[in-house]
Amino acid sequence: MAHMIWKGAISFGLVHVPVQLYPATQSEKVGFNLLDRRSIDPIGYKQVNKRTGKEVTRENIARGFEYEKGKYVVMSDAEIRAANPESTQTVDILAFVEAPEISFLYLDTPYYLAPDRKGEKVYALLRDALKDSGKVGIANVVMHNKQHLAVLIPLGPVLALNTLRWATEVRSYDELKLPDESRKKSGVTARELGMAKKLIDDMTDTWNPSAYHDTFHDDIMTLVERKVRAGKTEDIGEVDEPRETRPSAEILDLSDLLKRSLGRGKGKAGKPAAKAAAARASDAGEDAQEEADTSAGARTASRRTKSKTPARRSASGTAARKRRAA
Repeated sequence: MAHMIWKGAISFGLVHVPVQLYPATQSEKVGFNLLDRRSIDPIGYKQVNKRTGKEVTRENIARGFEYEKGKYVVMSDAEIRAANPESTQTVDILAFVEAPEISFLYLDTPYYLAPDRKGEKVYALLRDALKDSGKVGIANVVMHNKQHLAVLIPLGPVLALNTLRWATEVRSYDELKLPDESRKKSGVTARELGMAKKLIDDMTDTWNPSAYHDTFHDDIMTLVERKVRAGKTEDIGEVDEPRETRPSAEILDLSDLLKRSLGRGKGKAGKPAAKAAAARASDAGEDAQEEADTSAGARTASRRTKSKTPARRSASGTAARKRRAA
């Protein structure tokens, strides 16, 4: 069960919806500790003066805002606390907007809101009204002494609260060099566009988040479990570098690239074919290795036979000389 962050209320107009706030995500990041290679002891963290390189004790550390390069305004903890927004425990809805108007770029951290203190009816009323209208609520909320812009979203039976990035936090793409939106200027032909759209149709599927996995996390955890089972819990070993399986040559012809992609069929349907091809390649590799091992064994046996032949001939000659001498 997720730990409740706070109790509060959603406020819009004169309506208050008592709610409890819960995190909607959990971290599965792979974390590594820094160790002393010689003893496998954890390595600590030191705060040092960047100019002198000497360690600075906690009581001598202050907070400063750099207003010019190398120039700071020093602020005390009390001054910073006084500037923090007051924790109101309220999701204050400022406006309602059409859901598609909010760009994915602004979405930050999701939370769940559950009804509290017999607020199920008014909770359901707001949820269903948002569903029927196709709108979402833009709100202000204070969490951990920090003010956030957020969006209130109906999601099945639950109301979700997703914090948003401020407009100043999202960079403009005007500074990027991008192809012109005009097809004539971008050089995209109608034929290429048609093939690209056909490829998108072939690869279109229903969204199922459980079908996708963090393969890096899975591989690291598998390696950890294997090392633990083998008792290798302290040694520093080398890991083989993964082999690059993608073709190294670039395909410069866009039409040819699209044709090849379409030839592979739909993403889901292409997977068994890819697995079969990989299996055939693996079997071929094993057969080639077996053939190479057989050839190597034959060559080794031949060398052994050749090396033994002169010795036999020498022994036969010695026996013949002994008989003639007798």
